[in-house]
Amino acid sequence: MARVLIVGAGLTGSLCAALLRKEAPHPVHLAVWDEAGDSGGRMSTARSPYNPQSTVDLGAQYITCTSHYAKHHQSFYDDLLALGILKPLTAPIEGMVMKEGDCNFMAPQGISSIIKHYLKESGADVCFRHCVTQINLRNDKWEVSKETGLPEQFDIVVLTMPVPQILQLQGDIANCESQPAPSTSESGGPLMECEFTVSPLQSGVPLMGHEFTVRPGLCRPPQRVGFLSWSVSSL
Repeated sequence: MARVLIVGAGLTGSLCAALLRKEAPHPVHLAVWDEAGDSGGRMSTARSPYNPQSTVDLGAQYITCTSHYAKHHQSFYDDLLALGILKPLTAPIEGMVMKEGDCNFMAPQGISSIIKHYLKESGADVCFRHCVTQINLRNDKWEVSKETGLPEQFDIVVLTMPVPQILQLQGDIANCESQPAPSTSESGGPLMECEFTVSPLQSGVPLMGHEFTVRPGLCRPPQRVGFLSWSVSSL
């Protein structure tokens, strides 16, 4: 069984994990690592230690569904609405610019509840306070080192943290040549020999993806490591 590591437990990583679980043609062992103490990334929710019902969203605070994304990804919104994870946003927001056909949603349990939902769906082994420092090739496997603990080996690594953090990684990953993937919401084929949609909740921001191929001198055949990201700043 292939071992797949997804680095980053934000929206990109959690949804990637859920869709890999659903769409992968063969069973895979999924692991999700994040350097923080909880999931969410730029869609984190803080809770009062005195009242768990008192929450504040620290990043994205609502979701905008454009007519374009409603056409292509309506099932994602329908599922989240049916589960009560999303609800229509009816309160006015000062300065909000609405375009025809747009719908706004809020998360009554905190915006991070979306991430937690997808992580639960994925069935992945989720580990927090795992800060990745190095990625090296060892016997045709990716050996991933973190700040504490022993390194672990994986067949496939998907990096979903911000680009500046990726550029700080040490090891063979630093010798990779990157080739930008098309700006599209379809990605993942080169990694798992299947296609899956990974951006149903964007607000008009194209997915930015890179497929990194290790230089031929390091290993044959080339090993794969992927980078997936999209901006939530406009949500």
